[in-house]
Amino acid sequence: MRKGIVKRQTKETDIQITIGLDGTGGHQVDTPFPFLSHMLSSFSKHGFFDLVVKASGDTDIDDHHTVEDIGIVLGEAILKSVGEKQGIRRFGYALIPLDEALAQVAVDLSGRPYLVYNVPMPRKKIKEFDPDLMEHFFRSLTDHSRMTLHVNLLHGKDPHHILEAIFKGFGRALDMAVQIDPRQTGVASTKGTL
Repeated sequence: MRKGIVKRQTKETDIQITIGLDGTGGHQVDTPFPFLSHMLSSFSKHGFFDLVVKASGDTDIDDHHTVEDIGIVLGEAILKSVGEKQGIRRFGYALIPLDEALAQVAVDLSGRPYLVYNVPMPRKKIKEFDPDLMEHFFRSLTDHSRMTLHVNLLHGKDPHHILEAIFKGFGRALDMAVQIDPRQTGVASTKGTL
């Protein structure tokens, strides 16, 4: 089973994440943010990844550090889990509706970190959670997984629906990208490396 396990401990946060690419969508997610825990669980379930997240941080100061570091650690765990990327499809995409929201997500496990995040977000919190933190979460994730990620919101008004469609779409797109293609010898690149 392809698996990545990463632990990161700083003066601000303590995070450990395990991801198994060839799973069934089982998840145990414990973060200080119920909404983010719900989003990570949706990512796991719809990507068929086995995911364990244990995170704590200095949320008495700000939520930013912990959200950012969860993105960093998840990105590093994904990078570890794909290894040398032998035989994977490399590209994945999804178009996911959730009520009025419609999110388009595309992934390239290129080795080149890049984020395009076209998500106009209504200026309101989800309970106490600031949805604007999610762009930084995905930027940290792409930088540390070394993937290119495009996230486009085509429609949406409710921040919860918007972000849930995005996380489900990210799960589906990443699942497609990490699938082994029996026709693929080596890596999916004319350069011979990713």
